[in-house]
Amino acid sequence: MSSQRTGPHLPQTRGPLSSGVITYLRGDGALPDTDAARSADPYGDDLQLALYVCYELHYRGFAGVDADLEWDPALLGVRAALEDRFLTALRHDATETRSLDDILAGLLVEPVRGTGLSWFLQDEGELRHLRDYAVQRSLYHLKEADPHAWVLPRLSGRAKAGMAAVEYDEFGAGRADRVHAQLFADLMTDLGLDTTYGRYLDEGCAPMLTLVNLMSLFGLHRGLRGALVGHFAAVEITSSPASRRLAAAMKRAGAGPAAEFFYTEHVEADAVHEQVVRRDVIGGLLDDEPDLAADIAFGITATSYLEDRLGDHLLAHWQV
Repeated sequence: MSSQRTGPHLPQTRGPLSSGVITYLRGDGALPDTDAARSADPYGDDLQLALYVCYELHYRGFAGVDADLEWDPALLGVRAALEDRFLTALRHDATETRSLDDILAGLLVEPVRGTGLSWFLQDEGELRHLRDYAVQRSLYHLKEADPHAWVLPRLSGRAKAGMAAVEYDEFGAGRADRVHAQLFADLMTDLGLDTTYGRYLDEGCAPMLTLVNLMSLFGLHRGLRGALVGHFAAVEITSSPASRRLAAAMKRAGAGPAAEFFYTEHVEADAVHEQVVRRDVIGGLLDDEPDLAADIAFGITATSYLEDRLGDHLLAHWQV
């Protein structure tokens, strides 16, 4: 086997699970026992970093790691154990008794005065907060929309067409300079950050790793296609008002035109995407597979649950 030359470097380990996975990929250690995953903190640094590293093999991989390890049977067995621990915890913690229609309606309600992360950044955020936020979000936004592309082969008809239409916009509608991942890299440049893919993995907090892993988990499993659509709906429906606040935060802090533009672009684009996702992606999927309503609802509630965890983590860190 020959090692891959390009890609980010493998991160620093954060415990026995991530250490086992990372040393195995380096070729100088054994994989962790799958039993260790069953007792690990499902949202903790160690399990989430180990899972993130496993998933990254399906994206751009790591420098010095052979590409064939993407489908290594032993590594996939460990990944399955990590996923089971994570998914079991989510199904227990991200519970919801409302109907899917009520959940979707709730996403459309904007409070007159909110208290979440985007509200704080709009009202009080300084450049240091915006940089810290961008560092965390870079774990996703430098590959924005990539995890969601996994669901396209699992959809058909109206749902597939609607999802592809939204993804086309996310990937710049044919223009490399308008790919949303590039727009986020431009934002990072305005903030004086390194735009190299994977550069800030070591700085990524567990709640951010968890959010990115959620997308990969849902996207890589055909049986979770409904959950991926629910996740995507939660992101697109809530994005426009949150992006408006973040654009205001960038402008008020003097972050720069590209930093502001990333969010103003999402205000406009996601206002349209929200309607397409509700009408065509969700509507089309339910027309084809009405039994997936509960999975769509789970995808929405799991996303909201993990977004709240990330917001609480960053706010607690900033307000010390």
